[in-house]
Amino acid sequence: MSTTPRNPTIEPIKEQVLSLIRSGRLAADGKLPTERVLAEQFDVSRRAVRQALDSLEEQGLVWRKQGKGTFAGQPADPTGDLAARIAGETNALQVMEARLCIEPELAALCAKRMQPEEMARLRRLAQRQFESNGPEAIELWDGAFHRLIAQCARNRPLLTSFALLDKIRSNPEWIRIRAQARTEPSLEVSHCEHMTIIEAIEARDPDLARTAMRDHLTTRFDALRLELDPANEGWDTEVFDIDVG
Repeated sequence: MSTTPRNPTIEPIKEQVLSLIRSGRLAADGKLPTERVLAEQFDVSRRAVRQALDSLEEQGLVWRKQGKGTFAGQPADPTGDLAARIAGETNALQVMEARLCIEPELAALCAKRMQPEEMARLRRLAQRQFESNGPEAIELWDGAFHRLIAQCARNRPLLTSFALLDKIRSNPEWIRIRAQARTEPSLEVSHCEHMTIIEAIEARDPDLARTAMRDHLTTRFDALRLELDPANEGWDTEVFDIDVG
């Protein structure tokens, strides 16, 4: 249940912030301009901007870090930074293999543990990704969607494993490869698969949630393999190594 009274006067500001996020003009980490800059850009008071950001944070669409600013999406788990330092060399396909091992179980746990207000956040994140323009915004909301599922599974060891993969996924070269593997039809398929995951979690059906997440990741895995090897004649992992150091 929302704890912030609905204020109609800030709704246009919220939409302007979300439009800025969808535009793909933010940095890779999703950092928003300062409240002062947003107030000047939207020609409103800083107080109104702060209230709008408060509401968006409650909805799970932005998050704040003391002394750092406001960011779109969901926060990364800090253990990912530590894990990435010892990850060594890997490649995009190996990471997808690892995601297939971990994320279906996270989805299954979410079907048991996700709260109603978190379900509402998950739906909003899926919709934002579907409405996004540009690879940066698509990546931002897609990452936020999967990150919220990992967090709401409420299993620290699995979350730490996910955080490692999430950190590696932020590598610019892998983002570029994933963007090339996406097409407008594939984005529609991904949205449908996201909604299937949401419905399975909301139905409190762990087996269905596990299968839905596995099917979704398999679709993306196949698209990634095709992008890396259009001839589909096998692939050499050495060619696709990504430096995560």
